[in-house]
Amino acid sequence: MSEPSQSQSPAWRRIPEDVAGAAVTVARAAGHAALHPRATIDRARHLPEIVPALGHAVKPILTGRMDDWRGEYAYTLGEQAFVYGFPYIYNARLRHDWVTRPRNAATIPYAPVNHFWHAERLLDATYRDGGCPNNDTLYSTAWVHLGNEPVILSHPDMGDRYFTFELVGITSDNFDYVGQRTTGSDAGDFALVGPGWKGKLPAGVRHVKKAPSPWVLILGRTLVDGPDDVPRVRELQEQYRLTPLSLFGKKDAEVPESRDVLVPVPAEEDPLGPWKTLNLMLAENPPPSRHRVLLQQFAQIGIGPSLDVEAQPEAVRRSLARAAAVGVPLLKQQILSGDWAELVHGWRYPPPEMGRFGDDFLKRAADQSLIGVAANDPAEAVYLLNFEDANGDKLESGGRYELRFPGDALPPVDAFWSLTAYGEDMNLIPNPADRYSVGDRSAGLRRDADGGLTLHLQRERPEEDKEANWLPTAADGTWFVALRMYRPSPAVIDAAWECPPLTRVA
Repeated sequence: MSEPSQSQSPAWRRIPEDVAGAAVTVARAAGHAALHPRATIDRARHLPEIVPALGHAVKPILTGRMDDWRGEYAYTLGEQAFVYGFPYIYNARLRHDWVTRPRNAATIPYAPVNHFWHAERLLDATYRDGGCPNNDTLYSTAWVHLGNEPVILSHPDMGDRYFTFELVGITSDNFDYVGQRTTGSDAGDFALVGPGWKGKLPAGVRHVKKAPSPWVLILGRTLVDGPDDVPRVRELQEQYRLTPLSLFGKKDAEVPESRDVLVPVPAEEDPLGPWKTLNLMLAENPPPSRHRVLLQQFAQIGIGPSLDVEAQPEAVRRSLARAAAVGVPLLKQQILSGDWAELVHGWRYPPPEMGRFGDDFLKRAADQSLIGVAANDPAEAVYLLNFEDANGDKLESGGRYELRFPGDALPPVDAFWSLTAYGEDMNLIPNPADRYSVGDRSAGLRRDADGGLTLHLQRERPEEDKEANWLPTAADGTWFVALRMYRPSPAVIDAAWECPPLTRVA
């Protein structure tokens, strides 16, 4: 049977044509929806006038009545499936972008499979891939395929410089680290081994924990001590190596350059695209056996390894499109709620499970995958997020704020700390000063008379005597800050050290 023409297909399948780019608009408006719920509800009431196809989708919300129980059941189950599968969907897009889509190679990852990409300079506001990037280290990233054989990660002697390679499974959970804290600074070779491989490694190659998935992401960070230090860090980066086991130890061996990765199905082109991508990713990266019962539930609506959502009844397909459309706004609102953290003076202290949320699928999707692609284990780094001032009010683009550390209560770390501001899109905030972080390594920091340290957060440049301690903030829209502490003391991990609140001064 031939496929129906566009004019014959169900109305819900014509959403991309009716609303040119509606899915993109929804995703970009997610943060606004979370912060302005009344406006969002009012807009929802007018959706039937704007997009007839979406009117049917939101009707149960507005009327409390449903036309098809199958559709409503598919919607509720689909929301759970989206939360479960979001890291797979998100990483499919990131992997495809970073492996096949050249953009600005100096700051945006682009490298073949099993090859490192290295940032050539510190990230700035030209990087727009989200994930709350830092402005303290040069990144080194790689998508690695371990389905055929192990891959050996090698680095030179790093001296006393802070560095880390965070090893991340496809679900965004960390499975191990190579770096200053875990394996030391001496030159070394470390085997990344996939879940099904059995064999012997060459002498001198050290094991890390077995990867939970055939595809893994390496997030490397190498500390940069100011712009003049970038050339030295670049020299170190050029000595980082990824070598398939079959080529390891062979002189002048060249690692093949493959860019053959799964192509995600964009929601802009197909409202069922996220589900099709998820099914392909689950087949490529089989979920753990302990999730069997959950996957059996999802299979009832066509979600699972190699299943076909197109084979579902129209009411189910329509509900799955709706579930996918509201999935990311749901996750963003959960992030903004702060429910995932311990709140201290407005700062969100992460739980000890951060970086390895595992079967806590909501936190894994929102507070680990969406907000940062992955999250460091607290022993490696703690990121404290803050969206509000000392009075509990949201940080405003026109506001001026101060963060004051007493002289005996600076962030306690074994490596370094920094404060960075982000917009609601989780990117660095553009500013004329081209300044994106302030911390213990910032040049010219001015201490208070009593030895304390006051940082000034505002969009306009402050007086000259405060400029060294200035962090530019957003000219408009919502913004928030992240205090990063690398190799923090146990007092930070346990929330015994309390970060002072942000005080609005004007």
